[in-house]
Amino acid sequence: MKNTDSKFIPAGYSLFFFRKINPRWLIFAIDSSICAFSIIVAFLLRFNFNISVTGQKLYQVVLLVLAIRIASFIIIRAYAGIVRHTNVKDIFRIMMIIVAGTFGLVIMNLVSGAFGKGYPVPFSIIGIDFFATSLLMIMYRMGIKVMYMEFGHSSVPKSRVLIYGSKDTAMLAKRTLELDPKIHYRVVAFISTSDLTVGKQFEGVNIYPFEDLRKVIYKYNVDQLIFASSKLNSDLEASIVHICLSEKVRVFNMTHVRNWMDGTKNSNRIKEFRIEDLLSRDPIELNKVAIRNQLENKTILVTGAAGSIGSEIVRQIMKFSFKRLILIDQAETPLFNLEFELDRIRSHGSFEFIVADITSKQRMDKIFSIHRPDIVFHAAAYKHVPMMEGNPIEAIRNNVIGTKILADLSSNYNVSKFIFISSDKAVNPTNVMGASKRIAEMYVQAMNNLSGTSFITTRFGNVLGSNGSVIPLFSKQIESGGPVTVTHPEVRRYFMTIPEASQLVLEAGACGKGGEIFVFDMGKSVKILDLAKNMIKLAGLEPNVDITIEYTGLRPGEKLYEELLHQAENTLETHHPKILIAKVRQRDYGEVSRLIEVLEEAVSSQNAMLVVRVMKKIVPEFISKNSVFEEIDQEINCINKLRPLQAV
Repeated sequence: MKNTDSKFIPAGYSLFFFRKINPRWLIFAIDSSICAFSIIVAFLLRFNFNISVTGQKLYQVVLLVLAIRIASFIIIRAYAGIVRHTNVKDIFRIMMIIVAGTFGLVIMNLVSGAFGKGYPVPFSIIGIDFFATSLLMIMYRMGIKVMYMEFGHSSVPKSRVLIYGSKDTAMLAKRTLELDPKIHYRVVAFISTSDLTVGKQFEGVNIYPFEDLRKVIYKYNVDQLIFASSKLNSDLEASIVHICLSEKVRVFNMTHVRNWMDGTKNSNRIKEFRIEDLLSRDPIELNKVAIRNQLENKTILVTGAAGSIGSEIVRQIMKFSFKRLILIDQAETPLFNLEFELDRIRSHGSFEFIVADITSKQRMDKIFSIHRPDIVFHAAAYKHVPMMEGNPIEAIRNNVIGTKILADLSSNYNVSKFIFISSDKAVNPTNVMGASKRIAEMYVQAMNNLSGTSFITTRFGNVLGSNGSVIPLFSKQIESGGPVTVTHPEVRRYFMTIPEASQLVLEAGACGKGGEIFVFDMGKSVKILDLAKNMIKLAGLEPNVDITIEYTGLRPGEKLYEELLHQAENTLETHHPKILIAKVRQRDYGEVSRLIEVLEEAVSSQNAMLVVRVMKKIVPEFISKNSVFEEIDQEINCINKLRPLQAV
């Protein structure tokens, strides 16, 4: 939607108040002229415009008052400010200058009266002059500011903007936006959910209820909606965004308005509304006392520390007191970047950044023996479903054997808690990655029964913005002009933000006693096709018009719907509404250990088909989808059908 109702400066039209910075002599001359005019008006008012009375002393009084005013201007530098950016501080400064000059006139009168020479300037004239000078100087500056706002911008049409926010933040947002010469916004209306403000006006702009949003968009031909409040119910926010996208209105965020400096550096405060903002939920309430008690004065080891989840766990830990952080990752560059980031924000505790492979038992044993961690957060994993479907040996080596090595060492070195980061793909797995995670879950849970270490598993779905997430992929495709590729029109996924997932990991680790598989509340599943369409709309484009959407088919190992719990499982509530405990069938340690030994032998054979056969033996519910390993399931089905015949 284009806005053609814009005001602009005609070509060649240039007044002093449209210039970037006016010369100081000009401001000084205008202020002096105002003072001269004010004292003349004051004198005329005092003597009822009787020229015969005023003419005798008028010129003397004007020169005297002007001299004192000019002296105060020079001493306090009244001309130094930029008029078009006048703010409350500038007004206060002007008032102080006028008060100083007026005070000087009063002192002069008192001294003159003390020597019996009368009052050079009657006190009544001084009082009238004070109010006249104050009013005119403030009106002059505010008038220039308003004229600059209305006419001083370029001829670029202004976007019609709708602001949502609380009373104070919405007002501040409007004023700040309209002061910025680099952006061209015209605030046409406000949206509010407060009964105290709905139906009223602010600076001539109407405030409407949320229920009238669609009508307001039509009425004012709105181009953009800006959220000027960070404290917004997630469901309400989603409703507003969906209405805006359906009406082709761009959506932006303008958060932390209260922290702005009063000035023009605000264009960088306007951020495009991201799909992560739309999918995020209300802030999580953490049991900070329990987390603090768990982490305080502890040595904490984090594997996969440079990954999306691992690094965010580290950032969350940084908010608490700890003794030492041992950060392990085999990716050198991401770990280097993490070290650079933490060097700037660290305030307590020491750090060790270690490049290492968790599948190296000797290397891990050395690290444990040197640093003796109290708590282990195990986030290292191979997690790309199609990639692991083509590399099952590496999936087992890293996700299962690596986890086993860390769990065994944690038990041997008396680690108090071992928190394992699992996946929703471990439930009814249809791919190698999910099955490898399920096997690791089984081992970790079995270890809890014979160790002094508390082994805790956390299970959640896709994480927004993580490595391998669909969000960065769609963003790159949209930036390059498309097409956006979706595997299937009906595919659905659960999503959670990285900070949300990491915070819940800390919470589960603090409240876990050992042996639990914690399942996080992922909210409602999201249709990936709708996700793609909304991302295109948020970019100001039209799906299948500006950016095409192509269906590529399900990738190896993928399924249409992810599950968080096995059908035979149920859950128990915890103290936290977003954390549940999955009641799963626990396996005996000896049985799981023997099966993993067989799996390790299969890995050593480098026979991928054999490895997957053993995996399906360990995890009977592992049924491959869209994969070369489906033939194993067919063989198993044939054998199961033959068994009843053999019994006959």
